[in-house]
Amino acid sequence: MQVTAFSTAARPEWRWRICDYGGETIEESHDRFLTIAAAVAQGAERLAHMNAVDRARGGSWRLDNRARRRGR
Repeated sequence: MQVTAFSTAARPEWRWRICDYGGETIEESHDRFLTIAAAVAQGAERLAHMNAVDRARGGSWRLDNRARRRGR
């Protein structure tokens, strides 16, 4: 799982989002932060307290591309 921070033009404050490696959003903050660093730090703290298992499908596009180049 990973923590990202985002903002929008309509709401320029930063929020954090926890996503699995499949790109699914697991949790998103309602709190807003003045800096990206503050949002990521709070999101990382939340992730550390979660007892979540990333069930996203394994693998990587990089590995898939290497396999294709070798003719697999």
